[in-house]
Amino acid sequence: MSKIPHDIINDILLQLPVKALLRFRCLSRPLCSIIDGPKFINHHLAHSLHTRSHLSLILRDWNIYTLDFDSLDAAAAASVVASAESLDHPLHVGGGTEIVGSCNGLVALRNSERDLALYNPSTRKLKRVPVSEIYPPDRFLKTGYVFYGFGYDSINEDYKLVRMVTFVGDDDRCETFDHDYEVKIYSLKRDSWKKIKGLPYYLRFLHKPFYQVLHRRGYGVFASNALHWALPHWPELGVKNSIIAFDIVAEMFHQVPQPDYHKDQLNFQVDVEVLDGTLCLMCNYEHVYVDLWVMREYGVKESWIKLFSFRATKSISSFMFLRPLAYSKDGDKMLLEVNDQKLVWYDLNRKTVRTVKIRGGPKSFGAEMYVGSLVPLGNGNEEEEKKQALEMEKRKTNTQKMNDFLSVGFKLKL
Repeated sequence: MSKIPHDIINDILLQLPVKALLRFRCLSRPLCSIIDGPKFINHHLAHSLHTRSHLSLILRDWNIYTLDFDSLDAAAAASVVASAESLDHPLHVGGGTEIVGSCNGLVALRNSERDLALYNPSTRKLKRVPVSEIYPPDRFLKTGYVFYGFGYDSINEDYKLVRMVTFVGDDDRCETFDHDYEVKIYSLKRDSWKKIKGLPYYLRFLHKPFYQVLHRRGYGVFASNALHWALPHWPELGVKNSIIAFDIVAEMFHQVPQPDYHKDQLNFQVDVEVLDGTLCLMCNYEHVYVDLWVMREYGVKESWIKLFSFRATKSISSFMFLRPLAYSKDGDKMLLEVNDQKLVWYDLNRKTVRTVKIRGGPKSFGAEMYVGSLVPLGNGNEEEEKKQALEMEKRKTNTQKMNDFLSVGFKLKL
């Protein structure tokens, strides 16, 4: 190794997935030093994002599953069946863990408002988020719907988790727009929460009963140092569709200009997503067709470009919800999530659709892209890591005991 130029070694390592890099750390101290260095970690992440390599897809149901993106990319060109695998993690308590956001290979996990964590699925490192109690502003109020968002503050090199809490009356007669939300932001670098004050009035209309629950719209999408949510249409209150953003650097809310929609007679619903790091918008016209817009220059209204209009096909006769997830490696196709039930490849040139066949995955899901990375979670905590390892080992042992018990039971019956 000492005879191989450092630049060549570095270039080779940049091509490798995290799993291989973690194994190679054991080969020598110089190699371990390179792989663990912050400069290499950043370069490896940047290379993976630029080349669309080491990507995976998370399917969120009662349990969490992962799909290798390369297998999905192969399915775009041929009738290949992609295999989903269950994602085991230290926060697992029998199912029900939600992924509220993904950024640079880290995912934010939630079991409840008191049980949150940041997790790197590639390195299997977990950082529990300290508990921040929720205090209703009035004793006659209780916690209502809770929004989340997770992103990276590139200016301060910090990962931040945002939580917005709505409040309702004990008798449920109090609407969420009667009171300000409680907005707090967690900083990984500081390992603490901070309350955000001076909230804009329009924020009160962000929550609409059943709107966020149906398609996990309560989880903000991250683009250009800001988290974004679609504010739903309230015709009875004169509130129109809009895009609300929270700048995680300035820690302030603002509204994002929208494109000039079609002036037809159909009603429409707006949703937001991030595609290849860029904010995009889906305009659903009464489930008849969906326009997909991309904002080329963040914050500039004139930079909105309509990529395509997606209409009903033989395999998709109607759609309640559509979300873009990623471009294929050749850039000619786009992976779409449709109705929380299927993944399809949309050919941008031919305007054709191919359904992705998935083996072992859930029937209904929400999808989230993530990239394999070496991004660390702070300085680490050896005691916490030992505890996580023991919990994982205990679950595996209990599972094996149950399998052995069932095996003996079947033998006795036979």
